[in-house]
Amino acid sequence: MPKKEREGDGIRIAIVGSEFNYDITTVMIERAREEIDFLGAELGPVVKTPGVYDMPIAVQALMGRKDVDAVVTLGAVIEGETNHDEVIMNQAARKLADLSVEFSKPLGLGISGPGETRLQAQDRIENAAVAVRSVVKMVRRLREIRGH
Repeated sequence: MPKKEREGDGIRIAIVGSEFNYDITTVMIERAREEIDFLGAELGPVVKTPGVYDMPIAVQALMGRKDVDAVVTLGAVIEGETNHDEVIMNQAARKLADLSVEFSKPLGLGISGPGETRLQAQDRIENAAVAVRSVVKMVRRLREIRGH
């Protein structure tokens, strides 16, 4: 009997996770790994950056690899006493979106915030799995569009 194909078969996903708010992001990384496995995708490199603001350069390096079909970014940008969290998230999200288009590869934005509390960030850990499901769907759809 042939093996049943799973949604993520033939898709290799890299993860970039922030070390900032590590108690939350380590759980997010583990949740993303579980979802990649559940969908039948392959886990690519896992890179940890000091913070969310540092992610674009790691994502750029990963997207340039032929053995990576998509990247999932994971982090929690928690509100502080200033608007620093908004600056971090706005700049990172803009550059990450640019890289996705530049390399024509899906990027899962599994970064929660800005303006959230630590408790709200913990409640959003499942966003890691949502980001994985999103890139799997986009890789498949792009392959259909491109005729692969």
